Amino acid sequence: MSANPDHPAHPDHPFRSPVRSPATVVIVGAGPRATGLIERIAANAPELYGDGAPFALHLVDPHPPGGGRIWRPDQSPLLWMNSMAEDVTMFTDESVEREGPIRPGPSLAEWAREVRGAEPSHALPPELAAEAAALTGQSFATRRLQSAYLRWVYERAVADLPPGTTVHEHRDRAVRVTGPRDGRQQVWLEGRTAPLTADAVVLALGHLDAEPDAEQRALTAFAAEHQLTHLPPEYTADSDLSALRPGEPVIVRGLGLAFVDLMVLLTEGRGGRYERGPDGELAYRPSGREPVLYAGSRRGVPYHAKIGYSLSGERPPVPRFFGPAEVDALLSRPGRPDFRRDVWPLIAKELGFAHYHRLFTAHPERVAGEWSAFEEKYAACPPGSPDLDVLVAAAVPDPADRLDLDALDHPLAGLRFGGHEALQQALRGHIEADLARRHDRAHSPDLAVFLALLSVYGQLIRLGDIGGWWHGFFSFLASGPPGPRLEQLLALSRAGVVRFLGADMTVTPDPVRGVFRASAASVPGHTVEARALVEARLPEPTVDRSRDTLLRSLYRDGAAATPAGLLAVSPADARILDRAGRPHPRRYALGPHTDARASGAFARPRTNAPAFRQNDATARALLLCLRELSCRATATA
Repeated sequence: MSANPDHPAHPDHPFRSPVRSPATVVIVGAGPRATGLIERIAANAPELYGDGAPFALHLVDPHPPGGGRIWRPDQSPLLWMNSMAEDVTMFTDESVEREGPIRPGPSLAEWAREVRGAEPSHALPPELAAEAAALTGQSFATRRLQSAYLRWVYERAVADLPPGTTVHEHRDRAVRVTGPRDGRQQVWLEGRTAPLTADAVVLALGHLDAEPDAEQRALTAFAAEHQLTHLPPEYTADSDLSALRPGEPVIVRGLGLAFVDLMVLLTEGRGGRYERGPDGELAYRPSGREPVLYAGSRRGVPYHAKIGYSLSGERPPVPRFFGPAEVDALLSRPGRPDFRRDVWPLIAKELGFAHYHRLFTAHPERVAGEWSAFEEKYAACPPGSPDLDVLVAAAVPDPADRLDLDALDHPLAGLRFGGHEALQQALRGHIEADLARRHDRAHSPDLAVFLALLSVYGQLIRLGDIGGWWHGFFSFLASGPPGPRLEQLLALSRAGVVRFLGADMTVTPDPVRGVFRASAASVPGHTVEARALVEARLPEPTVDRSRDTLLRSLYRDGAAATPAGLLAVSPADARILDRAGRPHPRRYALGPHTDARASGAFARPRTNAPAFRQNDATARALLLCLRELSCRATATA
């Protein structure tokens, strides 16, 4: 077995068949999903391919294997992960529902402990070694350290492949896949005249750039006409921020993780620094090179901070009201389930169940009655019913202890402020309260809801395309920034480098003054004008507007897309579906551009991560396909 960058197998390879070349799989994309798939191929091969002929894997990606584009090593050391090191793993455990074997491996935190004493030949570069030495389970690692972890996982997975397997790395872009349904496939690479020939192809493309929609095209055209700056939705680490000038106002639309990256790169990234005062409050010392960021969004507030403690005691027993049986029932109905009508009520009841289970079991002084009695009545109440509201009001005296999902999703709904400065004070108070709550075990029902959200996400992948609202809601509650980032945001707000605009933000071009103009419902009548606009979010992963030539060509050639524009795949094994609903026997796809997208390529340990389940099912389908082809070749030799 060898890993060769863009080199064919050696002609004297002892396993090369005189009748037929080794079975070949081309994986387009070499980031975490591809790495996780290779790990599952290696784990399942002894069972499903133990007697088969050797096979070859080709990885096609212009970025290094392991981390791929998003987790590549050559990015700013200021950029962090948004999960604690102990909550990041690339390895299966006993919680994962899969047919293949469990192959335990270290979390990011455990790996960092292991590499501290590594031999010099396996040691990290000095700057990463210093970070690994200081890393704890509760640390938020840099993306560069995560890149090194992913590279290690990739190399371990490759080493675990069956003897005789060859792995070829192509630092290229794949632009098209051709070939008959029942025959070998051709993967065409940019600038190459001859394709890679494959028995099976897997798309593990990760996050992709997209062509702008009509609104973004109009804003870009307006910016060009008036010599303004407009940065459309894109991965922030790849953005050219040089046009955002020191001291000048910049309108920023979005307060999620892309905004946090932007904030970091335009402040610390330009020489600013933080100091903690005698009272413990963090202060920002500007370099003078920062622009002034006027930031708003639909909600008007940043994502909730990551919870800063671990669960003690009993975990919420989920799934309970939204599990496999409920998904089976939804799938058995004619037509596509309506998310708001059919799915959301079940999710809301599941989240409420986790919340109140934790409240009763961990904080019994704040409830009336016993859990068993409450649970029985809760189960009998229809989701979202008045009876459910009456039950909760009687059992939970303090309204602050009740779960209000609408209030969580719209924290500024109906609130109006007398002026811009009043809004700044209110938003700082909101962030301070969120930081305090997310680090206070007295609010541990929040962590129970977080775990229920992960459970829900794991069930939703079977329903395919459910629209975009859920993903935004999940990210807002469960995938926010580290607490220290929000503490830095508070310091930047106090320093005047970040100024909040509020909820229901709108941006309009002003052709008379030749500027962008932003306003929000939170402060009626208040507007901000600027010569720069940044859309702080990733582009939508639709096949029709993707800038990925391969994905668009598949769509043109007959691959199916969902109503929201995602690539349609079989939920069982991620085979790409055509427009008649038929799964392609030799083409697979994993990742955010598909309707079986999972919440991430790596996950918290012991949470039955959906990405791991998908990787295992797809790896097994690939190996069975290769075994069948090997048997056919042997029979006809």
